[in-house]
Amino acid sequence: MNKVIMITGANAGIGKETARQLGKINTTEKIYLACRNLEKAKVAQKELEELTGRKVFEIIIMDVSQADSVKKAIAKLDTPVDALIMNAGGLGGKTPEKATQDGVTTITASNLLGHVVLVDELIKNDKLKNIALYASSEVARGVKKMGMEQYQLKKASVDEFTSLFDGSAFGSKFDPVLAYSGVKLSGTLWMSSMARKYPNIKFISVSPGGTRGTDGFNDMPFLQRIMYKYVGMPIIMPLLGLSHSLESGAKRFVQSINNEKLESGVFYASKKNVLTGPLVDQSPYYNGFSNPVYQDNANEAIHRFIN
Repeated sequence: MNKVIMITGANAGIGKETARQLGKINTTEKIYLACRNLEKAKVAQKELEELTGRKVFEIIIMDVSQADSVKKAIAKLDTPVDALIMNAGGLGGKTPEKATQDGVTTITASNLLGHVVLVDELIKNDKLKNIALYASSEVARGVKKMGMEQYQLKKASVDEFTSLFDGSAFGSKFDPVLAYSGVKLSGTLWMSSMARKYPNIKFISVSPGGTRGTDGFNDMPFLQRIMYKYVGMPIIMPLLGLSHSLESGAKRFVQSINNEKLESGVFYASKKNVLTGPLVDQSPYYNGFSNPVYQDNANEAIHRFIN
């Protein structure tokens, strides 16, 4: 039973909805709301207590875009975590290509580096017991209907992943959407590598699908943001099987951490050409997902930026 759960990016959007759904489960004893902003976290905590009628939500201040912030947070953690849901991320704000103090781009830091540090610290301190879930995205395999290309790996070498993480792969033409695809692809591969390294913990990557009501589109370029957030996602895409409700997206996470049929090391998302419906193994759509060399190279590359 996953009685103690940590969710990153838990004060808004799908993270908050995931916390609400988990809080309604009677066997849930504690939910760590891992957030970077204390005031926003307090507001979310109060709302979640009112929505669920339960006081099981505990705030832990953590900025996953900063490795030091993650390490300090875990050092103060008093209760081991049964299940970890790594939900924080996005397109990196207004400066996704900007280098952080750890040497990676902002988009890499918020979606991947901080979560790698988080998992490492939890395992090192014996504070992760059952399962780690990484919120991947179907853009990792490419979504042609939405005009989102898959990031194309050439050799999938450690150096190639490194150039993606520090942004040098893009030269002077940084594409945040393509970078997001590459980082989510890399994060998914890293999880599969961890599954082989730590067989006593389940590591799965799960896409929430095309989910309406999230903050993920706020960082897109203006025209894309208007199209996806206000026109496509709520009006057109539901008709094409390309979007579903916030509740449905969060339910994927909630059900996945308790689903014994899901195998460690696998990336689960929607069937090809849709972003809704049942979760399926993504390896038939892209054989790189099941390539152990790709997996280990992604893992080694991201650890180049961790002290």
